[in-house]
Amino acid sequence: MKIAVLSGKGGTGKTLVSVNLAAVADKAVYIDCDVEEPNGYLFFKPTSIDTKKVTVQMPYAKAELCNGCRKCVNFCKFNALAYIANQLIVFDKVCHSCGGCALLCPKKAIFEKEKEIAEIQKGVSGNVTVITGILKVGELSGVPVIKMLLDVQDADNELTLIDCPPGSACIVMESIQDADYCILVAEPTLFGAHNLKMVHELATLFHKPHGVVLNKCLDGQNPSEELCRQEDIKILGEIPYDEVLGLLNSKALIAVRENDKYNKLFDSLLQTVIKEAQHETVVNS
Repeated sequence: MKIAVLSGKGGTGKTLVSVNLAAVADKAVYIDCDVEEPNGYLFFKPTSIDTKKVTVQMPYAKAELCNGCRKCVNFCKFNALAYIANQLIVFDKVCHSCGGCALLCPKKAIFEKEKEIAEIQKGVSGNVTVITGILKVGELSGVPVIKMLLDVQDADNELTLIDCPPGSACIVMESIQDADYCILVAEPTLFGAHNLKMVHELATLFHKPHGVVLNKCLDGQNPSEELCRQEDIKILGEIPYDEVLGLLNSKALIAVRENDKYNKLFDSLLQTVIKEAQHETVVNS
C-alpha cells in the first residue's frame, strides 16, 4: 500500500506526519520526494546507506553538422533550443531531456551526454527503510529524481509512506501518480484552508481517495476544519498544538519513538488511514 502525504505549503507538518506514520508501523518504507529540501533523514538518521547517482540525457550540438534548419528549435515546447548567429544554442536549465531534438535532427547534429542532477540515498532506521532524493543545487526539475525514487522501493514491504514536496506543481503530481491514498495535512488558519483547497483539488483531479489530518489544532475556530465540513472531506484525525511535540520536532526526534501519547495517536491515525484506503480499494474494484 502506497500512501502519499501532501500539503499546500511548507511547514504544515507533512514530514511530521509521514515520518511518524512510517515509524509507528511494524515495517515500512519512507520515501522523501521533497528532493529540493529533504529532511526526513534528519529524523530517521539511517545507517548502512547506499548511494546512487541520478543522471539525465542532455543534448549537445555538433556545429559542423548543423545546417540551421531549426526543426529542433520549432519542436522544443520548452524553448531549450535557439539558432542564433549561425549557431545552435542549448539552454540546459530548461531542457526536459525528452530526446526529441536528437531524434528529429535530419543531419544528426545533436547528440546526448549524461548529466548528473541528483543522488538517491537508501538506508535503514529500525523498522523503516529510508529512501531520500537529493537534488543538486541549481537544478530546476526534480521529476526525473522522483521517478527513480519511486522505482527503488522494496517490493516486499506492504506499507510505503511518500513524503511529497509542498504545493501542487509537477513534482507533486509525479509523487502521487501511483499512490493508493493521499493524506492532506492542513493548518488551522485561513492561509492553511486556502492551501488545503489547492491540494484537495489536485487529489480530486487525479481521482485519488484522500482524507485530511488537521495539525497544530487549538480551541476555537479552525478554517481548515470548516472547509472539510463544507466540501465533505473526510477528517482522519487531529494533532494538537503542543509544546512537547514541538520540542521533539525541533530536536529532530521521532515523536512515536520518544513519547507514548504520540505513539498511540499516530498508531490510531495509521489504522484509520489503512482502513480508509482499503475501503476505497474495495469500493473502486
